[in-house]
Amino acid sequence: MNPEAGPKDKTIARSVEGFEKRFGNNPTLYRAPGRVNLIGEHTDYNDGYVMPAAIGFYAHAAISPRDDRELHIFSENFGNAKLLNLDSLAGAPTGHWSDYVRGVAAVLQSTGLELRGANLVVSSEVPIGAGLSSSAALEVATAMALLGVSGLEMPLEQLAKNCQRAENEYTGARCGIMDQFISCFGRALHALMLDCRSLARELLPISDEAKIVVCNTKVKHNLAGGEYNQRRAGCEASVRHLQRSLPRILALRDVTIDQLKEFGKDLPPEIFRLAHHVISENARVLTAGAALKSSDLGRFGMLMYESHRSLRDDYRVSCKELDMMVELASNADGVVGARMTGGGFGGCTVNLVQRQSVPAFVETIAAGYLDATGIKPEVYVCDAADGASKVII
Repeated sequence: MNPEAGPKDKTIARSVEGFEKRFGNNPTLYRAPGRVNLIGEHTDYNDGYVMPAAIGFYAHAAISPRDDRELHIFSENFGNAKLLNLDSLAGAPTGHWSDYVRGVAAVLQSTGLELRGANLVVSSEVPIGAGLSSSAALEVATAMALLGVSGLEMPLEQLAKNCQRAENEYTGARCGIMDQFISCFGRALHALMLDCRSLARELLPISDEAKIVVCNTKVKHNLAGGEYNQRRAGCEASVRHLQRSLPRILALRDVTIDQLKEFGKDLPPEIFRLAHHVISENARVLTAGAALKSSDLGRFGMLMYESHRSLRDDYRVSCKELDMMVELASNADGVVGARMTGGGFGGCTVNLVQRQSVPAFVETIAAGYLDATGIKPEVYVCDAADGASKVII
């Protein structure tokens, strides 16, 4: 390693050195990024559109082969080890970090592949619990490592689907496809517009005039799980109601705002609002895609603010801390747009900030939020990054 290496090279060096110290030989290294969703919230489970970007925080998987059927795995983040047998991976979620590795190995083998035993050290620079998809990054890096050490290949789309299945079945998290997909297909300086029904995708350039800044409120309200399920059920109820007049629709992505107003006027007000958010948010994602293509950052920013208002007023998944963070951003110099990102009730906001204004923005947002809430936020300055890959050491 270059002694003058930058922070990312030093992260790679630590992964390799940690592996060598633990297992005594040289590993092969794979990595996969976390992500932030620029726009398109609560649309994925309605067959809609999302626009995530991979960010330059990576999970790493260092691996070398074994001659038996065992996986000897160690987490640098949690500081403990786990022994798994490739012939007995079944079982319910345990709540242990190793469920992600176990799940990926089990699902890959369920497709008919035979994995090789391995020594594996996983580590992650994706902030855990911040809503930046540290779990998908770990899954994708692990899947690439297990396939690589076994001399196997798999198309990235299939790999993403298998990692989603692993999280669903082995950790109990009923996530959509977005997180694993962007971890596989991210590209530097680009967002990815994804159709969650067909998985059609389009890479869209993000102007180098702006940087992505993620602000972590450091709060997560306990309402999140139950409220999420209620909203998903409400969306499904709105589709059943609208199908009486629009029998060909399959999901809210098939409905226009005018159709909702005409055929949904008898819906309970809270259900109408849920449908209104999803339908309008899908339209915003498509408009945002056109804005990026034409380098219209101002238009994109206005759509981010509209998205936040819709999530706050129609979908009702924001909270005072998220609203405060967005308000502080909207009053700061050089901010293109801001919104809550993720499931809601806490977590993070995503901000597009003019490059030259980033240092002042970070200072302003941190001081303002601390003063308003008494909580010191975490602020991550990011560029859209490349997706999963083997690392040349």
